[in-house]
Amino acid sequence: MRFTDRSFLVTGGSSGIGLATAARLIAEGGRVLVTGRSPDHIAEATKALPGATILTHDAADPAATGLLVDAVRDFAPKGLDGAFLNAGIGRFATLDAIDAGAFDEHFDLNVRAPLLQAQALGPLMKDGSAFLLIGSGTVGGGRADALVYAASKSAVRQAARSLATQFAPRGIRVNVVAPGATETRFHTRGGMSDAELGDYKAKVSKAVPLGRLGRPEDVAGVACFLLSDDAAYVTGSEYRVDGGLTMA
Repeated sequence: MRFTDRSFLVTGGSSGIGLATAARLIAEGGRVLVTGRSPDHIAEATKALPGATILTHDAADPAATGLLVDAVRDFAPKGLDGAFLNAGIGRFATLDAIDAGAFDEHFDLNVRAPLLQAQALGPLMKDGSAFLLIGSGTVGGGRADALVYAASKSAVRQAARSLATQFAPRGIRVNVVAPGATETRFHTRGGMSDAELGDYKAKVSKAVPLGRLGRPEDVAGVACFLLSDDAAYVTGSEYRVDGGLTMA
């Protein structure tokens, strides 16, 4: 029960890794404010997270940051103990198929959103609390179709280090959890057909040393470690949760 009497924000928490992390936080005694954009996902999260506060919110819209700040003030008037800035997007296309819109879509949500949220939420974070950003195991790899997505997540990794320096005087830690291929709807939303997804999962499973794709709960376990006092001396770090796929 590491999170008893503690308050957390999980953006993009209405499905996948965010939902699993919110559930783990609640299971260990935490209070959680979850945001999401899809009405279907919001409905699922409402059923799956009894006791959570659910907010419909578009992280990619800078004008909506004020709504998030107001919700956090109401939810945690004494301040947040942690914020998992997890909302993101990934679409997969090679150089010949990308356009300016692909850049805007990825960098607006994956990079600009968490930075503006960190800026706005900073005054609402308790000293000694934690920010957690969502990275990707594609960073450092060579997938041609991950060109824009991986570039945006590379920016997240660097931004986390700068944020770690920015917030260190207040004892606020900033880290990144970087999932590998995980059993969520992520790749379906990214444009893969069912057949392509099946081939991709089979190929990756064979390449992963641990022999399988990740589960949202696998990532949630590491996310909750980084949000907890167990990681009190960890900041500016990236933790990969990919079954050893990208180990050097």
